[in-house]
Amino acid sequence: MAASRESAGQAAGESAPNNRDTTMNKPTVAVMGLGIMGSGMARRALEAGFPLVVYNRSPQRAEPLVQQGARAARTPREAASQASILISMVADDHASRAIWLAEDGALAGARPGSVLIESSTLSVSWVRQLHAAARKVACDLLDAPVTGSKPQAQSGELNFLVGGDPAALERARPVLQVMGKGIHHLGPCGSGAMVKLINNFMAGVQVAALAEAMALLEWAGKNEQLDREKALNVLLNGATASPVVKVVAARMAAHDYTPNFLLKLMAKDLDYALSEARQRGLTLSTPATALELMKRAIAAGHGEQDMAAVVEILRN
Repeated sequence: MAASRESAGQAAGESAPNNRDTTMNKPTVAVMGLGIMGSGMARRALEAGFPLVVYNRSPQRAEPLVQQGARAARTPREAASQASILISMVADDHASRAIWLAEDGALAGARPGSVLIESSTLSVSWVRQLHAAARKVACDLLDAPVTGSKPQAQSGELNFLVGGDPAALERARPVLQVMGKGIHHLGPCGSGAMVKLINNFMAGVQVAALAEAMALLEWAGKNEQLDREKALNVLLNGATASPVVKVVAARMAAHDYTPNFLLKLMAKDLDYALSEARQRGLTLSTPATALELMKRAIAAGHGEQDMAAVVEILRN
C-alpha cells in the first residue's frame, strides 16, 4: 500500500522520496480548501517561498494562486502525492471527511511520513477518528484550528491551536510560522479542536449579546433621544469591549455584512460545542441561547453573510 502511494506521488511529479523539495530546500506544501481562510493561508506560504500545491472543490478559486506560481491539483489525492505538509481548511466535519477519506481523498495519496494539518473547526470526535486513520498510512496528524478571520489569514497573524505529536509540530512549524503569529501546543490530538470550539462558543455568545444590546441601544436612540454614537463609544471603550465586540459592533453599526466569518459557520461551531459538552455530561446554556438566535437569522436569509448580520432579525 505504501509503495503504491509512493509510486503515485512520483508519477505526479515528486522530486525525491525524502519528502523535501529542493527548491530553496523547503518542503512542498499542499493547501486543500481555498475559501476565505484557506486562500489567505495558501498565499502566505507561496509568498514565503514554499513550493505550493492547491486544491479546491471549485477549481476557479485556485486560479489566482496558480497565476502566482502554485500548482493546481484535480483531487486531494493528487495534491497529497506532491507534498509532505498537507493543510486542510474546510467548513465542517462532512467536508473534512471528503477531503481526507474519499476515494480520491488525501489519505489515499499521502506519502508515509507526511505531516497532515487539519486547520478547520471540527468536532473533537471526528478529529480523533482522522488521527487514527492517519496513523494507518504512517502519517502524523496535527489538529491545528486557528483564531482570527479573513484579515489575519491574509496578513499571517493567525493563532494556531495545536493538538498532536510535538515532533510533528516541529516539522510543520516553519510553514505555520509564515501563516500565524502564534503557535500554541495544547496537548494530544483533539486538544486544538476542543479549545477552538470553546473559543468560538464564547465569541458566539458575545456576538449574540451584542446584537441584543445594539437593538436596545438603537431603539432608545430612535424613541428616547439617546445619543447612539456616544453610547456605543462608551460600550466599546469599557470592560465589555473584547476584540470581537469591537470588530462586530462596527459592522453592525455600518450594516456591513461582507463576510469575514460566515454566520452559518458560527452557528455550526456553537452546535459542535454543545454536542461535545453533552457527550461529557455538561449543559451549556449560553451557547444554546446564542445558537437559537443565529438559527433565526439563518432562516431569515443571513447565513451567507458575516456573523454581524444576526442583529438584523432584532432590528426588524
